[in-house]
Amino acid sequence: MVDEVWKSQLWIAHTRILLDSFEHFLGRPLLSYRGSEIEDSQALFESPFVVVSHGTQDDPILNYGNAKAVELWETDLDTLLTMPSRKTAEPVHRDERASMLERTVRDGYIDDYAGIRITATGKRIRIDQATVWNLIDSDGHRVGQAATFSEWVMLEGESE
Repeated sequence: MVDEVWKSQLWIAHTRILLDSFEHFLGRPLLSYRGSEIEDSQALFESPFVVVSHGTQDDPILNYGNAKAVELWETDLDTLLTMPSRKTAEPVHRDERASMLERTVRDGYIDDYAGIRITATGKRIRIDQATVWNLIDSDGHRVGQAATFSEWVMLEGESE
């Protein structure tokens, strides 16, 4: 599914929501270059930083992950897109994650998140300086949340 997924109309539409919502809440673009919709979709998918998002379900499922997210979480795109987003955090860190997501709903975005995540293979990752923002559609309705970060450290072999 990874091969040129960014060309699909659904992927392009979701990319538009990701980019427009980021700019709406943060007042600056997520991508330094904005081209056509398909160019933006490809650029975000192939970006050197992680981008993930989930919907608004009670137990939200990841609905976007770029190539860097797939690589970092040590999985494939199909598997990533069926994963409840809570499973990206160890059980011990899920309350902290829930609190951060509630803060994002309230404030529109946060740009100072740091925390421990877990890959599909069980490796621990510390992420730093993550930005988390609400996703809104063209009518201003909240349709999910997204996160991006470019700083992380693998914590293999460490224990809490």
